[in-house]
Amino acid sequence: MPVTIHIPTPMRQHADGQASVQVAGSSVQSALAALGDKYPALTQRIFENGQVRRFVNIYLNNEDIRYLDNLATPVKDGDELAIIPAVAGG
Repeated sequence: MPVTIHIPTPMRQHADGQASVQVAGSSVQSALAALGDKYPALTQRIFENGQVRRFVNIYLNNEDIRYLDNLATPVKDGDELAIIPAVAGG
């Protein structure tokens, strides 16, 4: 069973409308790279200069990867990654 990546609604237009995508990977970085291989337009919306954009949060099984090993955090089959863009407003 691969890693499932949940795509937020605003980014689904760049993933053929998919709400989630299954990819293989051994780390958050490799799973997101596999997602980018399938849907290259997502890469530029998630990354900037090789790092996750400032206003994009990535969660591994409901834990913010910034409090784990960031992009080097290992993943295993059955794990879930969620891409959460920050929302601002008032």
